[in-house]
Amino acid sequence: MVAQALGLSEKRGRDMERRTFLASAGIALLGARFARAQTAQPPARPTIPTRKVKTTVLFKSPEGYPNAITATQDGLWIAEQKSDNAHLVDWNGKLLKTVKTESKNTSGMGVGGGYIWMGANAAPNGIFQTDMNSKTISHRQIPLGGGGCHGVEYVDGKLWIAALRLRGILRVDAKTWEPEFLIPYNVPRAHGTAWHDGAIWMVTGTDEGAGLIKYDAETGRPLETVQFSETDPDPHGLAWHDGALYSCDAGIHPGWPENKSKTHSYIYRIDLL
Repeated sequence: MVAQALGLSEKRGRDMERRTFLASAGIALLGARFARAQTAQPPARPTIPTRKVKTTVLFKSPEGYPNAITATQDGLWIAEQKSDNAHLVDWNGKLLKTVKTESKNTSGMGVGGGYIWMGANAAPNGIFQTDMNSKTISHRQIPLGGGGCHGVEYVDGKLWIAALRLRGILRVDAKTWEPEFLIPYNVPRAHGTAWHDGAIWMVTGTDEGAGLIKYDAETGRPLETVQFSETDPDPHGLAWHDGALYSCDAGIHPGWPENKSKTHSYIYRIDLL
């Protein structure tokens, strides 16, 4: 009996030693894993190149408050911020056509599918679809939240809308009005948009000043940025035409006296350096 008791005691002792060893080894292993997790560095993000620009002032807009532009095969369309008229001009600034719209404080414009799409940045907000005879076809709010906008681009049946409330560029089907894709942005001031070769450009404003950012339209990944100098015109609308970007200076900027900018009312060309 005594021998059996001693044998059982020894066996229990060995079991306890084994459990203690395994527990210690497990804690050590977990500690090593935790240490690796703590010291592991996240994968480095690719550096986004920043470019400078050369701006060339071209001509005045028909009314003097151009806040959105878009390029078509017929010429350059200009949306006026105060009258909310849409003017078609040639590339020398000659007026070709005027379309009246019901938009308010227009801050974005796309042209396509036989219509003009005006983005209202004041009540009643939303997107006004207008035909070439100044007839309103529809007025719809921005999906997923409504609110104002600072940029509209029409591309192959889709509208790209710089939606202020969503803080992103929202792709919407122009017929069904279904939201399809969102590119978030993180800048204090977003404005006009322009399409070029599978990418979408957007006017930005930061503490460093005005600029542009280019996104991959399929993934939303930022591809490059542009920084304006203090002497460059203030960008509002944006368009791509024949190898260069174009913008307009409305003369109205949050926190600035009206027409503070020396190039207010002008259309200008942006060449990337």
